[in-house]
Amino acid sequence: MKFTSTVLAALVATSLVVALHAQVKERPIPRIVKKDGRFALLVDGAPYLVLGGQVHNSSTWPAMLPKVWPAMEDLNVNTVEMPIYWEQFEPRPGQYDYTTIDTVLTQARQHHVRLVLLWFGTWKNGSQHYMPEWMKLAPDRYPHLVDKNGQAVDSPSPFAAASLEADKTAFTAFMRHLKKADPERTVIMVQVENEAGTWGTLRDYSPAAQKLFTSPVPRDMLDAMQVTSSASSPNWQEAFGPEAEVCFHAWSVAKYVGQVAAAGKAVYPLPLYANAALRDPLKPGAPGSYESGGPTDNVLAIWKVAAPALDILAPDIYTNDPAAYLKVLELYHRDDNPLFVPETGGAANARFLFSALGLQAIGFSPFGMDYTRGQDTGPGSRQPDEFLAWAMSYRLIGPMQREIARLNFEGKLKAVAEEPPKVVDTLPFGDWNAVVSYGARRDGQAVGNAEPTGRAMVAQLKDNQFLVTGFFCRVDFRPAGTGQQRKSQHSLEGTGQVPSALIDSRWRHRQFLRVEEGTYENGVFKFLRIWNGDETDWGLNFSSEAVVLRVSVATY
Repeated sequence: MKFTSTVLAALVATSLVVALHAQVKERPIPRIVKKDGRFALLVDGAPYLVLGGQVHNSSTWPAMLPKVWPAMEDLNVNTVEMPIYWEQFEPRPGQYDYTTIDTVLTQARQHHVRLVLLWFGTWKNGSQHYMPEWMKLAPDRYPHLVDKNGQAVDSPSPFAAASLEADKTAFTAFMRHLKKADPERTVIMVQVENEAGTWGTLRDYSPAAQKLFTSPVPRDMLDAMQVTSSASSPNWQEAFGPEAEVCFHAWSVAKYVGQVAAAGKAVYPLPLYANAALRDPLKPGAPGSYESGGPTDNVLAIWKVAAPALDILAPDIYTNDPAAYLKVLELYHRDDNPLFVPETGGAANARFLFSALGLQAIGFSPFGMDYTRGQDTGPGSRQPDEFLAWAMSYRLIGPMQREIARLNFEGKLKAVAEEPPKVVDTLPFGDWNAVVSYGARRDGQAVGNAEPTGRAMVAQLKDNQFLVTGFFCRVDFRPAGTGQQRKSQHSLEGTGQVPSALIDSRWRHRQFLRVEEGTYENGVFKFLRIWNGDETDWGLNFSSEAVVLRVSVATY
């Protein structure tokens, strides 16, 4: 066999990487755990919060990485999401090229970040564009699906047995290499495929697909979707009516992706997830108006049963409608599904990181956050204000992400983002309510910010002690269940002007015993100074600065 100098150098580099890592003590394999209805991603044995940034589709190539790491440093991420390309990984059948994976592992460690790797395999945004060339050139063996007219569609068939076996084999090789090359657990999760599904047709209409569509629906699918039918063994049309083709295609795609995931997890049980191109959660539209087959909100139950090797079904959120954005978070925050947002965009949506944390999210990541397309020009580029919007929150949360993840897993954390016309949010903590005001004036009245940029996070450390932080808001505390119905509770308290009719024997006043500003270093709160006087008389005010307070309260 003849080796080129490039191939020889790659083999030598890979051998050195494996040899060096063989000397590294293995860390615990990351995993998803659930307790008391809440989820955590355990990394090195402790809860971890993904403060991520996902690169552009073609930014994992080694020549592009110098334009990735500076952007991630500017964003203050702790995790980078990067695709791995099947076409690069298996350029010839059964021959695997590990150089890109090993390069990314090495450089991520040098930059002290974790990785979530995205397997661009059979599906990428509904198409098969990342399949190796040798598969693309053999459409009879690795077929596209066909539409109602019998025409091939730019999407892979979920009934292509040869494609499935090829993907399972390649993904297994990828996961096996990760297990060997990454005892440090730099990679904490893997995405299986990317936005699997189909655009342009509801499903595959090939003979194999047609036969299954007219056959009885598997009993586990009927149970998952809570379908009752007059027929003892209904087919898909009888069971699901107008949604039949959508449900059938979801089952078809989920079974395929689930088998790929199971094959990889069998050799290396890292947490695995599949991401979804969404439908509008408020105005879903008819079947065909969104990508069919993927884990959209209406078929999550099908995916859960058909692809049990997947730990998470994750939404890619690009809507600019705040109500729709919040609805998506609610839909994917399920008792059987950790909330993880692997892709999102828009500077105005940066505040929803706090909304996601309020729903016990294990991670969040905007898309396209690198400098491979320039910082402010070109399609898909990210404007400087978008970098700043995300960096601001990451700079605040990053130093204490382990503590935030732990407190959230323990059910001690609440977070919220401003959503007009609401100008006040109340976060209950047993004997205390944390009252968050947006655009609060000095007289105590909240009028909302000119742009809805406010967000706050409060965690209970002890009975009367809280961790408090946020942006563009005021946070105060009120004893729970006492005087909460006062019409002017913010503006009149402490002024001596409270009408006697509004005072009853249960009324207690809040007082700050101690308000400490500090920072977190290696999991320990480091005291900087005490706030008092003007800084606390009207509540705790947060602007654009990254400020963390440890607050002790009492009543009198």
